[in-house]
Amino acid sequence: MLRTYTDSLEPTVVSCDHPAFLAFIPGAPTKAAALFDMVLSASSLHGVSWLEASGAVAAENQVLRLFADLAGLPAAAGGCFVSGGSAGNLSALVVARDTGRHRRGLDERAPVRIAVSDQVHSSVGNTLRILGVEPLVVPTSDHRLTGEALHTALDAAERDGGAPVVAVVATAGTTNAGIIDDLEGVAEQTRTRDLWLHIDAAYGGAALFVPELRERLRGIEHADSLVVDPHKWMFAPFDCGALLYRDPKLARAVHTQDASYLDAIHGADETEWNPSDYAYHLTRRPRGLPLWFSLAVHGTDAYRDAVARGADIARRTARLVERTEGLELLREPELTVVLVRRTGWQPEDYYAWSKRLLASGTAFVTPSVWEGETVARLAFLHPDITEETVRTILDSLVDEG
Repeated sequence: MLRTYTDSLEPTVVSCDHPAFLAFIPGAPTKAAALFDMVLSASSLHGVSWLEASGAVAAENQVLRLFADLAGLPAAAGGCFVSGGSAGNLSALVVARDTGRHRRGLDERAPVRIAVSDQVHSSVGNTLRILGVEPLVVPTSDHRLTGEALHTALDAAERDGGAPVVAVVATAGTTNAGIIDDLEGVAEQTRTRDLWLHIDAAYGGAALFVPELRERLRGIEHADSLVVDPHKWMFAPFDCGALLYRDPKLARAVHTQDASYLDAIHGADETEWNPSDYAYHLTRRPRGLPLWFSLAVHGTDAYRDAVARGADIARRTARLVERTEGLELLREPELTVVLVRRTGWQPEDYYAWSKRLLASGTAFVTPSVWEGETVARLAFLHPDITEETVRTILDSLVDEG
């Protein structure tokens, strides 16, 4: 059966941990994290409750504490690891919806709205459909949600006769272009109006490790809930998403599952932390442990340097694009995504080029759409990507024109 895998299954999978995997948002687990993921699976470890897995939960909580400190959240902040940003957004926005209803004295089934930008991640739109919550879509300025635009939209929402707005979703690193919303301006509006602030930092949260990038996330410290995906830019294996709450008690009030067979795990001691109380899950693997092990092996300075490398190669690529005739840089990269236009190309040209790059084993780069136009999109995360490889990719854009 292993031969079936090596001969039939493995060749059909594009290696997202390869340095030249520049499509979508790549992943690149460290060897230490991959090794411990194998230990985790081989040991059949689980992490439902403190009663059953206190050591595993305590180790995961050390990593969550690191994230909370980097984000500037209070000492009481906490949460759990989930499968990724989609699960984190769903779990957090359930709490935002129910807490908002409670604060306003509304019935538990009363209609409410949650404000999102027109650039919000697709999982948020899906979450709102699942929750039966109507979105208040706020237009962006240069693809960024601003405090001013949110102020205007919320004022209009108070007069339009629709359901009350109880929460706002901001993004720290959009998937398509790595754009960071005006987190400070958005946070000012949510604090003034007593709205829940959820920040989707699934991609951009890793920037918290790098002081000069952390400045671009000013305002993240005001989040009521925060999602970061270590399986993206923090070199953890799939699947690993970190979900944090400013006030975990609010999440417990929504997510704790009550049943006679669960009474044993719900004690009076609040230091006994049950991850099942902070998301929609019950049974779960302690997926934060591979990251915990990798951080212990390499240290946070190594993570800072590796994250910074991704942003640095994106900036260097932007300069190369500007110096290459026939190519146009569409915007300065804020994080690690570079958008490039090839003069005179149509959508079919980009897709044919992408297929040739992959077939030759050079790189995996998928086109995207920017302001209605198909363009080339390079997403850098792997610290071992070289400028030589980048030059080869950019040269192929020109040579194949």
